[in-house]
Amino acid sequence: MTPMNQSEQPCPSRSARAAAFGVHVFTALGAGIALVALLEAVREHWAAMFAWLGVALIIDGLDGPIARRLNVIELQPDWSGETLDLVVDFVTYVFVPAYAIAASGLLLPIAAPVLGAGIVVTSALYFADRRMKTDDNHFRGFPALWNAAAFYLFLLHPSPALGTLAIAGLIVLTFVPIHVIHPVRVTRARNFNLILIGIWAVLAIVSVIDDFNVGLPVRVALCAIGLYVVFGDAVIRLMRPAKA
Repeated sequence: MTPMNQSEQPCPSRSARAAAFGVHVFTALGAGIALVALLEAVREHWAAMFAWLGVALIIDGLDGPIARRLNVIELQPDWSGETLDLVVDFVTYVFVPAYAIAASGLLLPIAAPVLGAGIVVTSALYFADRRMKTDDNHFRGFPALWNAAAFYLFLLHPSPALGTLAIAGLIVLTFVPIHVIHPVRVTRARNFNLILIGIWAVLAIVSVIDDFNVGLPVRVALCAIGLYVVFGDAVIRLMRPAKA
């Protein structure tokens, strides 16, 4: 039996191609949601801003699996889902949170615009760095999770001096070769990591609903999980006995 050549392969249906393109539209929707979040931030409706950024985070978590299931790469080869994802991630993870951090009044006034610009510039460089992921799916350096950094700034409400130092420290950590856990893709302790992220998500939602007026146990739990995600791998490597 003679195999079909490429020209004889069945063409995908219009509905399949439309569904594949719909995934790109779904991803791009995150950019529109980022604009709504920014409008809320301009009005200083901080809890609403974080709620919209949370919706964008859900879209970011769903679009990849849907794209793979619908074979988007082959059905829509002229559209780069990877590029689109980076564009949307930049506005949702970096640009809107950077505005919130700079405009919140929680940093030293003289430092706020400088650090806001520093967040945007260093994150742009980080997104362009082909080494941002390690072979074992960790992030290298602080992975521009400025939506999370902004969340903790509003949750903990530190003094302006302490908040300024914390944000400056995270900017520096962007280029420090620590390994930060990707809770989904890192295979080591994946189930444990997913459970922690689930707990974090529930507590974060409660915090936003209550406009950050939550008790000490919630704050402690959120901080412990955040520290584990950022520094957990570094601690494990320090505690691991050196190979002979």
